Amino acid sequence: MAGEFETHGLGQVPGELEALIARAGGLGALKPPVHKWNPPHSGAIDMRIAADGLWYYRGSSIGREALVRLFASVLRKDGDDYVLVTPVEKVGITVEDAPFVAVELQVVGTGKTQQLVLRTNVGDVVSVGKQHPLRFEEEKATEGQKPYVLVRDRLEARLARPLLYELAEIGVIEKVSDTPYFGVWSTGEFYPMVPESEISEYLE
Repeated sequence: MAGEFETHGLGQVPGELEALIARAGGLGALKPPVHKWNPPHSGAIDMRIAADGLWYYRGSSIGREALVRLFASVLRKDGDDYVLVTPVEKVGITVEDAPFVAVELQVVGTGKTQQLVLRTNVGDVVSVGKQHPLRFEEEKATEGQKPYVLVRDRLEARLARPLLYELAEIGVIEKVSDTPYFGVWSTGEFYPMVPESEISEYLE
């Protein structure tokens, strides 16, 4: 059975990760400009972000939030691959779905100009709009919808299931290319969820 390392001190972090943590700037560092770095690829490490947003290293969950946030701050998507990037190297990791999970939704205002503000499990706060668009994808397992928001630089957060229900509560019908869609407004942008004719199929 997989264990967990809490990492209350750097000395308890698996040795292979200590150097990576140091190269990433250490715990408490500001988000680095990973989009400007182009170091050589050093292969992949056994790190995984599960579909529920939990991070694992060699099968053990990473229990310390500060450590997860550090790794999230140096995460980048190159093509279809996810990598942790430092000034001197980048290493591949596995991401089962989206790398982040939106866990809280605040609705500011009403109508077309309302703002949908989302907080992720790694501390990012974004307002849905042109810079942080919302999209919906069909979930084959449940035949429902999975909402995603762009957080930064091609990195998305999947909205936790309760937030989908919150979106449904404030959804409205608008025409998109002459087809009525059920969706939500944020900062003057409409984000279609499903055609009006399919609302009962997805949301009942």
